[in-house]
Amino acid sequence: MPSMAVAMDARDQEMLAGEQGAATALAMRIVVAMADAAGAERLIDITGAHIDSCLYHGRVGLRFAERLAGDGATVRVPTTLNVSALDLLHPERVRLTEPARSEARRQMAVYESMGCQPTWTCAPYQLPGRPAFGEHVCWAESNAIVFANTVLGARTDRYGDFMDICAAITGRVPEAGLHLDANRVGTVLFRLRGIGRTALDQEAFWALLGHVVGARAGTEVSVIEGSLGDVSEDHLKALAAAAASSGSVALIHVVGITPEALTLADALGGRSPARTMDVGPDDLRAAAAELTTADIGGALRAVSVGTPHLSLAGFERLTPMLAATRIHPDVTFYVSTGRDVLRAAEDRGWLPVYRAPGIRLVVDTCTYITPVLAPEETLAMTDSAKWAWYAPANLGISAAFGTLEDCVRSAAAGRVIRDFGWLDR
Repeated sequence: MPSMAVAMDARDQEMLAGEQGAATALAMRIVVAMADAAGAERLIDITGAHIDSCLYHGRVGLRFAERLAGDGATVRVPTTLNVSALDLLHPERVRLTEPARSEARRQMAVYESMGCQPTWTCAPYQLPGRPAFGEHVCWAESNAIVFANTVLGARTDRYGDFMDICAAITGRVPEAGLHLDANRVGTVLFRLRGIGRTALDQEAFWALLGHVVGARAGTEVSVIEGSLGDVSEDHLKALAAAAASSGSVALIHVVGITPEALTLADALGGRSPARTMDVGPDDLRAAAAELTTADIGGALRAVSVGTPHLSLAGFERLTPMLAATRIHPDVTFYVSTGRDVLRAAEDRGWLPVYRAPGIRLVVDTCTYITPVLAPEETLAMTDSAKWAWYAPANLGISAAFGTLEDCVRSAAAGRVIRDFGWLDR
């Protein structure tokens, strides 16, 4: 039934009435129901979407997508696709069995048939044409949501499966949540204390900080204050992914760095924070301990980097390290990335390094959500707080968190080697 609370224009009414097809009508009913639930007064246009629903979790997701496609659904805004359950370039590396394997492939194909771009990446912000400041989009995938809001200053709420494709089909979302100015104001302040320049230059610092922020902030809009200097996008990526994993954070203001936080007053909307917490080296050591479920004295069997997908800057940093390293014969070093970034790395002549014994490139998916690791690879190391947070439960393994340099050294030694001394410098 049409909503009595949400104001709809003529286009909305046409879609809802089925004048643009059954699939559009179904999608519009879902968008309107979400608007009612959010208390939105109206719907607004979006300029793009990023779809998480393409990741196979079971037959219900496949059936929903096939119903939409069967009824003639097509997306009306540029729409990228998140990771799937398969690596189409290296299919032998995914240990998914039937019927899940063929159903996962069907789910990928049906989203392509609706006009979505086969990008298969959890880092759509690394693709060309990413949204500009102030643009309204519908992005699913938790790290991408935080990055879009935080780093790009685009506007997306924390969207999930099914709503994402419905928004792409209709081009509309509820005017609610982080689409509204009032909801983008920071409420919880994290003050960095005792953090030196060496620590700030480590990507692992930002991952650990994100873990702390997510665990303490939950769903609140967070503000980080400190003498930070220059902060790279990869550092902010690590922050976003970790905060979206240990909590449900969707927007972080980093004072002096992110576009809506030129000053502390800007980030807080001129108000005092509801809560203020200091974060120092001991808090980050505790975060590293929480992200380590392994007995680090055991034999290391796998290393996984690139969660979210390794960027081109990440390849530039990792490639010379691996070129100078011989991976231990009992260790597999997995590198996950998007196919667009992989092509750029190939153009730069870097890929021969990744054909060395013990190194495996993985695209289109991620090693913590689909069976890529071998059954004997039960102790794994990562530089990703997100991977360390999810992989133990998803895969039934033990994980150790460390820096990228720690991961490479450990892969060569066949045991976990970590040094967090940089936290004090």
